[in-house]
Amino acid sequence: MKKAGVLVFIAMSCACMGHAQNDSIRTLGEVTVNAYPSKPLLLHSASSVSIIGQEQIRDYTNQSLVPVMNSVPGVRMEERSPGSYRLSIRGSLLRSPFGIRNVKIYLDEFPLTDAGGNTYLNLINAGSIHAIQIIKGPDGSMFGANTGGVILLDPENRSDSAIAGVSIKTGSYGLFDEQLSFDKKWKRYSLSIDQSYQRSDGYRENSALQRNYLHAIQKWNYKKGSVKLLLLGSHLHYETPGGLTLLQAEANPRQARLATATLPGASEQKAGIYNTTAYAGISNEFHFSPIFKHVLTLFGSYTDFKNPFITNYETRKEQSSGVRTYFELGKKWTILDWKWDLGVEWQQTKSRIANYDNNSGSKGELQASDNLKVTQNFIFTQFSLLINKRLGLEAALSLNQYFYHFKNTFPDPQEAFTRRELTPQFMPRAGISYRIIRQLVWRASVSKGYSPPTLAEIRPSNNTIYSDLQSESGWNYETGFRFKSLNHRWYGDVAVFRFDLQQAIVRRVDDNGVEYFVNAGGTNQTGLELQLSGELVRHQTQGFIRGLDVQNSFTYSDFTFTNYSIDAISYSGNKLTGVPKFVNVTSLKLFFPLGFSLFFSDNYTDKIPLNDGNSAYASSYHLFCSKLNWEYRLKNNIRFQVFAGVENILDVFYSLGNDLNAAGGRYYNPAPGRTYYFGIQLRI
Repeated sequence: MKKAGVLVFIAMSCACMGHAQNDSIRTLGEVTVNAYPSKPLLLHSASSVSIIGQEQIRDYTNQSLVPVMNSVPGVRMEERSPGSYRLSIRGSLLRSPFGIRNVKIYLDEFPLTDAGGNTYLNLINAGSIHAIQIIKGPDGSMFGANTGGVILLDPENRSDSAIAGVSIKTGSYGLFDEQLSFDKKWKRYSLSIDQSYQRSDGYRENSALQRNYLHAIQKWNYKKGSVKLLLLGSHLHYETPGGLTLLQAEANPRQARLATATLPGASEQKAGIYNTTAYAGISNEFHFSPIFKHVLTLFGSYTDFKNPFITNYETRKEQSSGVRTYFELGKKWTILDWKWDLGVEWQQTKSRIANYDNNSGSKGELQASDNLKVTQNFIFTQFSLLINKRLGLEAALSLNQYFYHFKNTFPDPQEAFTRRELTPQFMPRAGISYRIIRQLVWRASVSKGYSPPTLAEIRPSNNTIYSDLQSESGWNYETGFRFKSLNHRWYGDVAVFRFDLQQAIVRRVDDNGVEYFVNAGGTNQTGLELQLSGELVRHQTQGFIRGLDVQNSFTYSDFTFTNYSIDAISYSGNKLTGVPKFVNVTSLKLFFPLGFSLFFSDNYTDKIPLNDGNSAYASSYHLFCSKLNWEYRLKNNIRFQVFAGVENILDVFYSLGNDLNAAGGRYYNPAPGRTYYFGIQLRI
């Protein structure tokens, strides 16, 4: 009945399918896709793109990106415990027991994803992000190796006139969140600084979190261009409670992973993550003429990573560096608007990995150590043409290279590195869009995705180098419609796609809970995504209800394994592990007199297969949340806000981040029940 109810709701409200843009629905206007160098208009883009604006991020609790990211159809973000992010776009989480893989993420124009394919998104304070652009499906033609998609995080406050701001929030389970921001623009120079501190005790035993975060962005404009400098530092520590069996989770969802006859428990081993990272990037944009420009971006980072785990204590020292540069030539005439981009991106990550005995959270005897170096680069080009603001054509291509070196330094030291190079891959993309009428655009695209094994898969926690792992790749076919009402009150998007993946990399776990990865066949992924946003009640200055905004997103995922077998057991035809078949997210925002507003959302997630054999499922659930906000404007545009919210209003039992294919049936990481938070904010 729940599934039928969701479908009935979608059918009854198909005029309300969508997703917010920019700061609010009221200012939709002509939105550009900044993730692409050519910055096409969203309405004409042949790619599947969703944009999360600043106001939408603020509507949800901004202590985590999880709820707002999950409001986008086709996107699933999980948090097994505070700070332990996982993220997938149109796919499973088989490759991501922890961390983020197979999705390319940029902070502004600087890649956060390293050459080894890993992204430490949990280092970023959620409240420091002002907009998010998501390209769904493979788009390696412009952004290198990925089969999931691309995400652009915008840390600059481009729409709020406030110069400085301070906010403090507290809530259930020891939550405390503090943030300071400063944004100032002078004639040729601008400065943006954001600092935050967040801590919580966590819902479960051994699930505390603490993060210190600081970034600064400086920009200088000169006669023919501009220079931008990004500096970022973050120190993160969070504890990992580990998975429970269903009986353990139902008996006491707040307990950490228990000890067994052969292995200690998570609390005893003080299991957790320590990550200290410094990142720097500089970008120069130079205009040779009004139609010809060059962009050069340099970036680098250093990470000190420690992970006391059940079976060992791992340390990683990582150094990453890279360059991204491209030329763009473009001209806009009366009936023709064209742009051509040609560039290259190069990245390298060096990692020194060591595993020790874990003596109750302290390093013991050395078990193994390796030095690894990963290099990837790609040459890309893209041409886009818009004819008479009606017919849009896109064509893009990249040539991708990926190779790595590894050398054991203990217990069997090697004098020289062993080199492994994967077969270079061409990644094409072609798209077309056509404005049927002024408010309605049809689009279609075809693209190839390619994703080599990451460092964490080549050298997983069992201390073995898996040099035989192959890249996974596949073709994505997609079509859909976008519409926007003439008065900008409504925006909608519908898309259907088919993605066929070969040589899928999947995670396996041995009896001790130690992971490793194998190529195990492929997947067929057919999906439908609907999204809409609009003003159900137009905004006005009179009456008790001054406006009512509505948003709805719906995801249908028919994902199955093909030619997939492990140890002579065939899983072909089974549902893809970790992927719910239906997800529907609905939100309402009411505006009242005197600066009051009330936000309400419901996230329905269908049952989730927990293992490849589909013999265990996590139950479906509804997550209701609400937030009441009051804003008072003082003189000189000073704004004071007070807000209070409730998460998981119905106090349902669910796991927001399951351990897939877990040994001993320890699939479940119980999420908090009903939680509360309260905060104040001052912007000047």
